[in-house]
Amino acid sequence: MRILGIDCGGESTGYGVIDSDGRQHQLVASGVIRTKARTELSTRLVEIGHGLQGVIEQHRPDCAAVEEVFCSANARSALVLSHVRGVVLFLLAQAGLPVGEYSPLEVKTSVVGYGRAEKRQVQFMVQSILGLPQTIGSEDAADAVAVAICHAHHAANRKLVGAC
Repeated sequence: MRILGIDCGGESTGYGVIDSDGRQHQLVASGVIRTKARTELSTRLVEIGHGLQGVIEQHRPDCAAVEEVFCSANARSALVLSHVRGVVLFLLAQAGLPVGEYSPLEVKTSVVGYGRAEKRQVQFMVQSILGLPQTIGSEDAADAVAVAICHAHHAANRKLVGAC
């Protein structure tokens, strides 16, 4: 199964594509769709949308996973993040991809074993799980790969209990 993981952000939206059988995972691609903070939000959303469409067309995932909105103290940041998630969810639905949504706690617990792990711990565990020679350079891309790995684990567990 090919899984597209997405870590939404207003300036950096990370993506990671893995092939997985639920137990073993192989990195296909990872990266970041970058926008400029001073650019109008509607323009940034279009840029993120075009970037994500390109990733979907190039890698043809079977399903996708997105991290849920993290409730932060900064309401403006949370609102921008919600707009980005809306665009991402729309594009994934338009592409006909089944989507899993996971809280940051679920992602970190699935990958690191500790729900309050630091970003560097996530990067290190993604490297370890995938057997990569070095960490994925971008924290946003590593987080997106972690979301994909989390989805792979949950999908494997659903198969074991007979759910889809």
